[in-house]
Amino acid sequence: MIAYILYTTLAGLAVLPLFLYLRNPYIMNDINYAITALRIAMKLSKYKKHKPFYSILDCFLDKVAKLPNKKFLVFEESSFTFSQADKESNKVATALRTHAHLKEGDTVAVFLENEPMFVWIWLGLAKLGCTAALLNYNIRSKSLLHCFSCCEAKVLIAGADLRGAVEEVLPTLKQQGARVFILSEDCDLEGVENLSDKIQQASDQPVSPNLRANITIKSPALYIYTSGTTGLPKAAVINHERIWMASFLQSIAGVRSDDVVFVYLPLYHSAGFLMGLCGAIEKGITVVLKRKFSASQFWNDCRKYNVTVIQYIGEIMRYLCNTPKRDNDKDHKVRLAVGNGIRSDTWADFLQRFGDIHICECYGATEGNIGFVNYAGKVGAIGREHFLHKMACPYKLIRYDTEKEEPVKDSRGFCIEVPTGETGLLVAKIGEKTPFSGYARNNQQTEKKKLRDVFVKGDLYFNSGDLLRIDDEGFVFFQDRIGDTFRWKGENVATTEVADNLLMVDCIEEANVYGVKVPGHEGRIGMAALTLKENMDFDGKATYQYVKKSLPSYARPRFIRIQDALVLTGTFKQMKVKLCEEGFNPAVIKDSLFYLEDNNGYVPMTQEIFNSITDGKIRL
Repeated sequence: MIAYILYTTLAGLAVLPLFLYLRNPYIMNDINYAITALRIAMKLSKYKKHKPFYSILDCFLDKVAKLPNKKFLVFEESSFTFSQADKESNKVATALRTHAHLKEGDTVAVFLENEPMFVWIWLGLAKLGCTAALLNYNIRSKSLLHCFSCCEAKVLIAGADLRGAVEEVLPTLKQQGARVFILSEDCDLEGVENLSDKIQQASDQPVSPNLRANITIKSPALYIYTSGTTGLPKAAVINHERIWMASFLQSIAGVRSDDVVFVYLPLYHSAGFLMGLCGAIEKGITVVLKRKFSASQFWNDCRKYNVTVIQYIGEIMRYLCNTPKRDNDKDHKVRLAVGNGIRSDTWADFLQRFGDIHICECYGATEGNIGFVNYAGKVGAIGREHFLHKMACPYKLIRYDTEKEEPVKDSRGFCIEVPTGETGLLVAKIGEKTPFSGYARNNQQTEKKKLRDVFVKGDLYFNSGDLLRIDDEGFVFFQDRIGDTFRWKGENVATTEVADNLLMVDCIEEANVYGVKVPGHEGRIGMAALTLKENMDFDGKATYQYVKKSLPSYARPRFIRIQDALVLTGTFKQMKVKLCEEGFNPAVIKDSLFYLEDNNGYVPMTQEIFNSITDGKIRL
């Protein structure tokens, strides 16, 4: 009898893993994530309790002590060990303290392209207890002044190649009493000081940690600006705790201590700076830094520098897939890609062409208090639900009215959570463990991101502005941005879904879908800006046949605009606002326009058709 019970028990234990797997094929991924998440939580708790506060800078200094001769940064034909990077940043700290008279708590605007000096300046400022405002090097004039002023910066440090942009705003900077330094040994601009010679002459000895003695985990460490797809950029306040949280993403993604990470995304953005550079410091790995992304040089760079981990954002993976095929496409050491914004079709194409690379798709906003990681590698998903994550960061998907542009409320005035499988607006609870720091000197925009009395009186949630869907396996899928989804004929149209379908047409290279207003009609009607594949013309018949087959009538783009190139933000996200404003008037738009004529497909748009639509003679 005992033997029988023992045998039955052992047999049950033997089939238990199979039973669990059948119930949840991703159970091992979930267990690994739970273990990693708990380790990260313990590590962060230890850092918070550490006296004095243990920052990412202290982590860097520990790596300097433990791995002094390990390569930290590789740039073009130069490389720098952790020890050399420490000394270079010491020189910067000393020069800025001596000549700019910087002290703990001051804010300095850094206006540079990707280069080692960007890293040395940030480390040097951190050693002085200063906050760095990371300016987008593409901004000019009014935007540049706004970004400098909104974070109350006292000093601007600019690259020599950005002298023209600085000269344009110099009179206003002088009026504000700002100190302006340029990374040059010789500058004849009145009111601009050379910095390179001062750094070269400075001591490389360590600066006293007492200079930053009052910095805490809640102190502002950085200002990182939103991409500014509408209006002027907003300065998101990034404190030291947020830096830690972002840097731990590499551990969740599976980055190892012997990896080499390729950072070609701009360092002024959270992906390149926080997840790339700071993540590498946390892991103690080598960073290969590139000035700008180049699809044609990408894989040669990966081979040259023995890159094992790459980052991506927006359309970059598709750009790589669109390069001419080569026999050595799979000849590289890249094993992991971490980022966000890859389309499902591109995901499959990328893996087929470039080999067995684990893609870890993530979701999050620079200023947000919620993020997801698709640690299981499910194609198309931006993340996966996990009970530990939901305990630490409470969130919900709520019903949203895209026409009124507001959450749907029940009879009591509270928001309604959507059921599994339905699309809803992501909101995340704001609390002590999940704070929302908002935007520097912009209380109006900060308050716009907050939702009050969401489920009970007095609660407070962060409004992500994103429409997501969670399937019955717990995978999270991005559907659209609030402003991008439009309503036509009483139906919601998700621009990403329409764009995905347009990309299946042979002649179409890129698609940017948006809604435009039509006089006399409610809502917005669909329009798409397209670029075409090389040496191909727009095939109106083929496009019509495909959208007719794959999309409901209300979702089919009624107007097509052919462009030489789509307008993107600095982080490779499509710009829609200007396109929406320009509409479909052929008298205003010089690009080729097409109109979807009932039963005839896409025909060239004429002024006569436009006038008939606006006069109400043609009903859409």
